[in-house]
Amino acid sequence: MTDLTGREIRALAQEAGLAVASVTTADPFDGLAEILIERIDAGHLDGLDWFTHDRARESANPRFVHSHWKSIISVGLPYYTVDPGKPDDGVTRGTISRYARGVDYHRTMEKRMRRLTQLVREAVGREIDARQLADTARIVDRAVAARAGLGWTGKHSCIIVPGRGSWVMLGEILIDVEITPDLPLKRDCGRCTICLDRCPTGAIVAPYTIDAPRCLSFQTIEQAGAIPLAIRPLLGDWVFGCDVCQEVCPYTGAAATTDDPDVLPKAIENAYPALDWLLRMSEEEFRTVYRATAVLRAKRSGLARNAAVALGNIGRDHDRVALETALREHDEPLVRGHAAWALGHRYREDSIAALDHARQSDPDESVRSECTTALELILANHQATHAS
Repeated sequence: MTDLTGREIRALAQEAGLAVASVTTADPFDGLAEILIERIDAGHLDGLDWFTHDRARESANPRFVHSHWKSIISVGLPYYTVDPGKPDDGVTRGTISRYARGVDYHRTMEKRMRRLTQLVREAVGREIDARQLADTARIVDRAVAARAGLGWTGKHSCIIVPGRGSWVMLGEILIDVEITPDLPLKRDCGRCTICLDRCPTGAIVAPYTIDAPRCLSFQTIEQAGAIPLAIRPLLGDWVFGCDVCQEVCPYTGAAATTDDPDVLPKAIENAYPALDWLLRMSEEEFRTVYRATAVLRAKRSGLARNAAVALGNIGRDHDRVALETALREHDEPLVRGHAAWALGHRYREDSIAALDHARQSDPDESVRSECTTALELILANHQATHAS
């Protein structure tokens, strides 16, 4: 006999501020570990060194965390908001992924899941054991959501929730309460491949399969070192994450917007930051502006590096000064090196003097190497132009 039904859980979830919820059992996910291990071996998770074969096996079995779980409540936090876009203010701005514009979703999800757990405790009238998870890799969020019928897996590997599209952050409550499980949704993407076709880097190498090293979200957030040369021109104006595969999905058009204050940006810098400011911001400014948001994960150096690349892609004439200043003065070699690339890629002959000076004087070998590469690119383009 069950303690609660899925319908009752959904009502409690709404009360806790979680707009979508479904339930599945705590049984292992058949075949999931093998799929994850195959992708690790294929190199699709290169750079995520913590995700080992053992971690894959653990994450496919909810009862690895604790053997007595009976149910899993899959919950979602919708974050698709009305977006006015970049202001027409003459400032060259980058773009931050929608999920990272408000309060760090880990904080929001965990707070609301604790509230839901308390409501479940009151509903069953006894003490219960539960554990809240939000993107902890101790469990595969999307596998739980798909089996619970919260949504279905799109070819971009995101969960598509009816009426919400894929703009939903996922979390789970592992619980020792018997709840009637929901059924998976019998839906799919049909023949549509627009997310594969429009991915800037071709990171969706097959339906439901992401090659992490090619993904702009990986490169702008997880990548601690240099962004590969081949990927830099494809980054566009993204400085934290990438939403392209979600934006082009036909289900985005049917996604309801939310006015949840926790997912709304507090200021323009949380959605469309000025790229020249990102290049010169101090550590204190970085931590003040992005306090309690997911953007902190990229670190100041990573965000400034991304800004340099973005300026190399979309910078205007006056932005060359910001890049030359960063090349000359930034305290992080990683940023100086990417500023060198941006100058060579975007401004070419106008940047030769600044690049040549840094090539001879910068104390860091990696920066000098980036300058040399940029100068060689300028020369090659110059020769190609005159040859034609």
